[in-house]
Amino acid sequence: MPQTAAPATELTSQYVAQVTNDLERNVKEQERLSEEIASLQEQLAAVQHDHSVLVNVQQALGVTEAPAQPSANTESAVVPSPRQKTRAARGGKQKARKPAVAPKKAALKKAEAKSADAAPAAQPTLVELIRRHLLELKEPRSAAEISAALVQAHPERQIAAKVVRVTLEGLVAKSQAERTKQGRSVFYTAPASKPADAPGDEAQPAEADS
Repeated sequence: MPQTAAPATELTSQYVAQVTNDLERNVKEQERLSEEIASLQEQLAAVQHDHSVLVNVQQALGVTEAPAQPSANTESAVVPSPRQKTRAARGGKQKARKPAVAPKKAALKKAEAKSADAAPAAQPTLVELIRRHLLELKEPRSAAEISAALVQAHPERQIAAKVVRVTLEGLVAKSQAERTKQGRSVFYTAPASKPADAPGDEAQPAEADS
């Protein structure tokens, strides 16, 4: 009896080791496939999102043709018989010959409305806003005060105080604004108007020629 028990024990141990290895390989294979499935699901979700966006754009542009469906739906659909397929094709052609006029007009109006929203009226630049504001000022103002006034007057625009200060310095460099300094503070005003005798200065070369 002891002699027959020893080979049986060794065979059992081999089977146990083989089954354990197979289980480990199976678990690893499941993990690999699960990762691939998760990745494919993410890619499918992204592609489906792009498809819905493209369909909305197509409808907004007034295209009444039915969008292409994913191949997975066509594969899962029941294959019709040749006669049914022919009738369906004929019916599709007849429907294509008589497109609905009302939905097309509605889609065109919708597309026109969207295009109008996408192309708003041209707004004045920040330089123009600052120049207008300087002309309205009765006394010098700092860059922070000018920026706060512009933000209050135009809340829909993101106006930064640093950008306003740089723009003011650019206007000063172009003689389109004047800068005064009081202590450590800097104030800006609109450029002073030229004297009325400016045309006389232009006539000086003529007098010199005489």
